[in-house]
Amino acid sequence: ILKVIYESLVGLGNALSFLGGVVRHICRGHIRGGEVLKQIYEQGWQSAFIIAITSLASGLVIALQGYIVTVRFGAKETISQLVAWSLVRELCPVFTAIIFSAKAGARITAEMGTMNVNDQMLATRTLGVDPIEFLIVPRMLACFLVVPILTILSEIVGIFGGYLVGVYEANIPGVYYLNQTFRAIRYIDFFSGFIKVFFFAILIGWICCYQGYNTKGGSLGVGQYTTKAVAYSIIFVLISNTILTKIIITFWR
Repeated sequence: ILKVIYESLVGLGNALSFLGGVVRHICRGHIRGGEVLKQIYEQGWQSAFIIAITSLASGLVIALQGYIVTVRFGAKETISQLVAWSLVRELCPVFTAIIFSAKAGARITAEMGTMNVNDQMLATRTLGVDPIEFLIVPRMLACFLVVPILTILSEIVGIFGGYLVGVYEANIPGVYYLNQTFRAIRYIDFFSGFIKVFFFAILIGWICCYQGYNTKGGSLGVGQYTTKAVAYSIIFVLISNTILTKIIITFWR
């Protein structure tokens, strides 16, 4: 047990040191803008379609289930509020982070891991180039910027899914449904959702880049570290979501 605790603490220390190196380069302005934009495009495009499909299905299902319950009490007009609150506060930030981890996060780790086992990172060091500045910083910045954009897409598509059910299944007038939706969403709902989103983005970028940066064991190791990165990302997203939700509810009821 002591060995496991020791190795865990050493691993945490190495991960924090890695993150500190990334932050140091960013604070010094060592940012390759063109590469950041390229990574934003690749990471966003890779994840956007499946996030949109998942969000549409979530909006449809929440609205259908809400309609079944609320129609019994003559309150079917509240479907819009149920969908908006569920998606904006919880589901869209979490679903977006999980899907991004599985798609773009896995790609980042596999790409970095392949470069590592093929000694390409060693070659960059030999040329006097810091691989953290050259490879890691653009990918982590792209994660930080693209996950919020994907979350906005997720919320729009999810609310549209609820709109379809509200208008065509529950026979709620479209304008009324949208008005109720916008009235239901408060500033704090967006704010709390985006606090989570930015935190998730940092976690995913950090975990996936760190695992890729430390990959060893050849092609088999690339697969193992990629799987580990996705699993860790999802676990920490879910744990941090629970903690952040409790904090937000405590301070902003």
